[in-house]
Amino acid sequence: MRRLWKIREKWRRVMVVLLMMAAAGTTFTGCGMAGSRRIVRIALGQSESHPEYLGLLAFKDYVEERLGDKYEVQIFPNEILGATQKAVELTQTGAIDFVVAGTANLETFAAVYEIFSMPYLFDSTEVYHQVMEDEEMMNGIYQSTDQAGFRVLTWYNAGTRNFYAKKPVRTPEDLRGMKIRVQQSPASVKMMQAFGAAASPMSFGEVYTAIQQGVIDGAENNELALTNNKHGEVAKYFTYNMHQMVPDMMVGNLKFLESLTPEELEVFRQAARVSTEVELEEWDRQVEEAKETASRDMGVEFLETDVEAFKEKVLGLHQEMLEDNPDIAPVYQAIQKVNEEVRDKNIRGQFKDSPLPGRGPMWAVRSLLEPKPRSGAESGAERRVPIRD
Repeated sequence: MRRLWKIREKWRRVMVVLLMMAAAGTTFTGCGMAGSRRIVRIALGQSESHPEYLGLLAFKDYVEERLGDKYEVQIFPNEILGATQKAVELTQTGAIDFVVAGTANLETFAAVYEIFSMPYLFDSTEVYHQVMEDEEMMNGIYQSTDQAGFRVLTWYNAGTRNFYAKKPVRTPEDLRGMKIRVQQSPASVKMMQAFGAAASPMSFGEVYTAIQQGVIDGAENNELALTNNKHGEVAKYFTYNMHQMVPDMMVGNLKFLESLTPEELEVFRQAARVSTEVELEEWDRQVEEAKETASRDMGVEFLETDVEAFKEKVLGLHQEMLEDNPDIAPVYQAIQKVNEEVRDKNIRGQFKDSPLPGRGPMWAVRSLLEPKPRSGAESGAERRVPIRD
């Protein structure tokens, strides 16, 4: 196992050096061209069986079916081109054309992306999906990294983040003193501190060995980490506390995107939409498979818990983050509006077929939905999300 890891690391370093040479304009065999076709490189940290990889295959097929005489899409999974943060930097320089990265990796380039690290930002997966599919809101966010040299084309579902560890975590108090791997985001570090745990930011590819060797006690991620990345071999308890819903993003080099003709750019944009549709469908299917495999073959125990107890520990971070980073305030207000709309819709659904005795169904709704006084800022908030540089 260690020998394979060394070989993989050596290959990864070679690829990074070659790509950096390509970005500097050095010519070598096969760089950037396959015959008369332009090679489009995509970096991915996940394995070939992951929903994101399958989504990228759909992206590749869509582009090559329509522009195959001009472009060849190559996908590099398993962090072959380096850890995600390094791959983002290579995409920024143009050595790589696209990378799939978590929003935490984009926070240093555009402060607005910190919003996705806010714990318990979305009330439900329904709200999360509704926000991510709001093109007006998301396009403003996607364009916020233009000055850094790249732009997001689409999003991928990365599920709900939960704790998994070598020992059970049933309450927030169980986290005290534990060392937990988090994404490289200041907000995630503060979240762990609020839980009383020690945050250990590190590359995702290092997590398995870190848990195995006792460097950390656990991590926080979705169910697929247990099976696709084998973390279920070293962490036997998975707790559904649902502290974050953080999407992954498909990030493209801006110069490459701007070099495309309008017709080519539309093909790449549509390919990105298709890749998201495939990824979303695969995600739901694979999560169920991962839970079954982890439980049956790895002995992982899935623990239900009181989510509200975890939420109470970290809700204070909302105001703290809003004060420290004003760039996220418009997005936060827009998301809170969606949270409220979905809550109202669900309440109406509950009373649609069950009116109170002697009263019509709308009376029941109105009694629970008395208008609440709002400040001028809240009442005037629009769905449109301005992005400040």
